[in-house]
Amino acid sequence: MKLVASQDRHNLGALMRRRLPAKIFKRLQEIGRLADATSMSAYLVGGLVRDLLLGRQNLDVDIAVEGDGMAFARRLADRYGAGLKVFDRFATALVVFPDGFKLDVATARCESYAHPTALPTVEPSSIKDDLYRRDFTINALAIRLNASHFGELVDFYGGQRDLERKVIRVLHARSFVDDPTRVFRAIRFEQRFGFHIEKHTLTLLKEAAASDLVRRLSGPRLRNEVMRLLSEQAPARAIRRMAEFDLLRFLHADLALTSHLAGLLVDLGKSLAWWTKRFPRRPFDRALVYFIGLMDELSESATHAVVKRLALPGEQAHKISLAKRHLAPALRSLVRQRSPKPSETYRTLADLPDEGLILLVAKARSKDIARLVSAYVTTQQHVKPSLNGTDLKALGIKPGPVYKKILDRLLEARLNGEVKTKADERKLVKKLAEV
Repeated sequence: MKLVASQDRHNLGALMRRRLPAKIFKRLQEIGRLADATSMSAYLVGGLVRDLLLGRQNLDVDIAVEGDGMAFARRLADRYGAGLKVFDRFATALVVFPDGFKLDVATARCESYAHPTALPTVEPSSIKDDLYRRDFTINALAIRLNASHFGELVDFYGGQRDLERKVIRVLHARSFVDDPTRVFRAIRFEQRFGFHIEKHTLTLLKEAAASDLVRRLSGPRLRNEVMRLLSEQAPARAIRRMAEFDLLRFLHADLALTSHLAGLLVDLGKSLAWWTKRFPRRPFDRALVYFIGLMDELSESATHAVVKRLALPGEQAHKISLAKRHLAPALRSLVRQRSPKPSETYRTLADLPDEGLILLVAKARSKDIARLVSAYVTTQQHVKPSLNGTDLKALGIKPGPVYKKILDRLLEARLNGEVKTKADERKLVKKLAEV
């Protein structure tokens, strides 16, 4: 992970030109010129500045404006015929350009918290105050965009130094108290970048984790941080860190990182690598895979309690429920059946979402079972009978529960190669109707 050379420390214009797509670089220059025209100061802020210095790709553009950021966002949208969505409470706006490019504009502001875990009250302020409200020094960096100062690095709090030293450091002692989600973010950045949490910051983090501050977070806020953490490339290490700080108890009192669960999370990484290589165009929810894995030793009712606590969306909650209910029986069935027929594999796996299948392969630790899952995903899952209810009616079969039995039998015959054509299916239906 290479940082910019020392001679580039104070002006990053050349670095921006080298590392950013030409379209984004040009748009940042245009934003700087508009700031000059409106007598405001505009800054590039957020993770993009940090990742520019680290040489990592990040195309999320966040702009902070000293002055009326909402008026600036409207001028920007008007000039380029862009869409605009304003969030007045937080003095932020989303600008969507005709080519689909998006950026966030915010008024430089300071924050105050009515009580720990509350959403902040904001008021306009300077870029220095705006950067002071950030979670860590490495995220409290900015780049000036006005033409006469374009590319100048703004670093009031030693963020570039901490990047060089690979340190996660809060800006003030109340950081975790004001926003306990930062406990999870510290772990996420520590693991993503291979950094270490600075000594005083670590003490503050442990104090926050030992208190009940995290428990006061709303379900959606806690969910967002947990799922972001589980979306990282090596979530097993991050979960281990959560366990070290006793953070798992905020999901459920019975949740603990046992040696078995730790091993399963490592195996999940291998299973995910296999799945991604085997099915590169088949999307899945990476965070949900690890979430279901994390729930492996909890009961179905305890898992439901976690889902409810985090206010997980309906689709995710449904997938978790399916996996929790069907994964263990499916694994037992596959282990018991030495050479199952395709129809047997289909029946065993049909109720599992892809995320559950990935976990099943991890738990099985068996190439034979991985092959069965692969056959199911690539072939069996897509097999359907040619005939339907209308065809059965045309064949003179009276509608009723018998239709499901016949169609299930046709699917079984298709899967096992007993029938290959529509004519074969008709013959089988006639035989079934005679019984």
